[in-house]
Amino acid sequence: MQRNVALYRCRVTTSGPRKAETIYLCALELLARDGYDNLTMEAVARQSGVNKTTLYRWWPSKDALLAAALTVAAPLRLSIPDTGGFAGDLVALGLEIGRLLSSEDTSPIVRAVLSASAARPELASVGQRFFGDRLARERVIFDRAVARGEISAGLDPAFVIDLLAGSLWTHVVLRGETFSESYVRTVVGVILRGVSSPTV
Repeated sequence: MQRNVALYRCRVTTSGPRKAETIYLCALELLARDGYDNLTMEAVARQSGVNKTTLYRWWPSKDALLAAALTVAAPLRLSIPDTGGFAGDLVALGLEIGRLLSSEDTSPIVRAVLSASAARPELASVGQRFFGDRLARERVIFDRAVARGEISAGLDPAFVIDLLAGSLWTHVVLRGETFSESYVRTVVGVILRGVSSPTV
């Protein structure tokens, strides 16, 4: 059955910053459709209507291109919530992560990168940049929670995000369970009981 990739299907544009977005979307579309091993710079050039030499001038390899696409392309952007409380922020963030893992439009991309990373060091580095960029953006959630006295300043944000995202990955991808808001709230509740400031 053909995957629905309408959300990130590439559209050829003319020039300027919009052209870079076209290239990113084409790269992601090809990644989801053909897999990492079959993704080539030549294919991206053909799909996006850009000369191959131009691609190599901007990105020296497909890994460099994927790193940029995964970080800034619209379909994979995570909005950073601000609900007024740490629990609400984690739930909102968990819903965003769950959407990426379960949506027909984005799950093939995320799964292609994560599933292949263990056997391919160059792809693993792309994934590390992808998650490192997201963790840097998500730190503001923890900074606000520390300022409100909800969590300790010594809490490692990466540890909490690993618990949240890891549980969703196991639930949705490995177990094949249906993604739901109630599951996210249950996971967040378990996390909060372990990390809440004792003064709360």
